[in-house]
Amino acid sequence: MVVERKFVEDRIKKMKVKEWMQKEIRNAGFGGVDIMRTPLGTQVTLFVERPGLVIGKGGRKIKALTEKLKEFGLENPQVSVDEIEKPEFNAQLMASLLARALERGWYFRKAGYRFLYRIMDAGAKGCEIIISGKLTSERARTEKFLAGTMVHTGEPACSMVKTGFDIAIKKLGVLGVTVKIIPPDVTLPDEFEVKDVKTEAVETEVVESEESKENE
Repeated sequence: MVVERKFVEDRIKKMKVKEWMQKEIRNAGFGGVDIMRTPLGTQVTLFVERPGLVIGKGGRKIKALTEKLKEFGLENPQVSVDEIEKPEFNAQLMASLLARALERGWYFRKAGYRFLYRIMDAGAKGCEIIISGKLTSERARTEKFLAGTMVHTGEPACSMVKTGFDIAIKKLGVLGVTVKIIPPDVTLPDEFEVKDVKTEAVETEVVESEESKENE
């Protein structure tokens, strides 16, 4: 039970750090955080769209973040910032940007389709955007925007689908924003390649004949 309790405590600690970071650096385009324990302490890697806003002038912002992380119980935290090379394939970043757009007054359908087309035009194999809450009236409902291929069950749904979530605070209430993305470099279970057996046999014979000539 001691090991299980320790595991649960670590997961709760990481979730608290992620939620706090998501609020603290939301203007920099938060795309996720990776927390890993090392022999020298705790390595915290932030993935953002604009690293300069996280580092701050003279590194003041990142130093303040490091000191704040000690309050969460992290041992000797070391913070590093990585810029997201392809924002359209980072589900957490897209969810955060979409939530900020909704807070600025974008109509939810316009915002949903705008981000859906942006992700698909970048080359994603599939995308699903879910916006839920009081969208147009006092009654809450859910609106989905889907394009391409999306996997919902089994192991591929866990390993191949990138998922991000954020909230948008509106006058009528809070809107939940979920973004699911299948990147272009993922090989789906139903994708296969038909090989020409005859062509492979001819190529094998050519290679074998060349090797035999070299041995002679």
